[in-house]
Amino acid sequence: MAQTYFISGIDTDAGKSFCAGWWARKLMDEGKRVITQKFIQTGNREFSEDIEVHRKLMGTGMLPEDLDHTTAPVIFSYPCSPQLAARIDGRDIDLNLIDEATHKLSERYDVVLVEGAGGLMVPVTDDFFTIDYVSSRNLPLVFVVHGALGSINHAILSLEAIKARGIKLACVLYNTFYDTDPMIAADTHGFIERYITRHFPGTEIVDVPKLTPQT
Repeated sequence: MAQTYFISGIDTDAGKSFCAGWWARKLMDEGKRVITQKFIQTGNREFSEDIEVHRKLMGTGMLPEDLDHTTAPVIFSYPCSPQLAARIDGRDIDLNLIDEATHKLSERYDVVLVEGAGGLMVPVTDDFFTIDYVSSRNLPLVFVVHGALGSINHAILSLEAIKARGIKLACVLYNTFYDTDPMIAADTHGFIERYITRHFPGTEIVDVPKLTPQT
């Protein structure tokens, strides 16, 4: 069975899709069989645009598991939080369907990377959040941060929630795409790195290079 990781970030526009695709490619270059999955996709109808970003960065093109919707089993039409998107489309969110898709992928690959929707506190229902899914499935977390102004606050709030729920922080990906102010970016990177060293000793921080416009 594959090692499954959940990928989340400090906010909706942290660059999770880019970082997920980049990380998948990096693992592939190390000789691993890797696939990505979208937890819940909103703002689409037939296929997940985030999966398409992953595949471009991975260099694979769309895979059979994409075409049969295994990698994006839950898609809603309106670009908003899952709980609102489900209400708009008049459908429930079937977490069992997501679990089954992840299990199927884990039987075929070495690593499965499940990209979340927005940040960790994005609601799936009124009383169940993305972070609750990660915790209840005991998934190690790959967490995307960046150096834009205000990101220290968002990062530390998320990391406090991660620690409080006992979630394993597998890796932090620092997305350099938002490093527009060198002084703020350097301070943010250093602050988050020091915080991780104190509160999540042994967790690696990996800089993700600035390559293309991101999703």
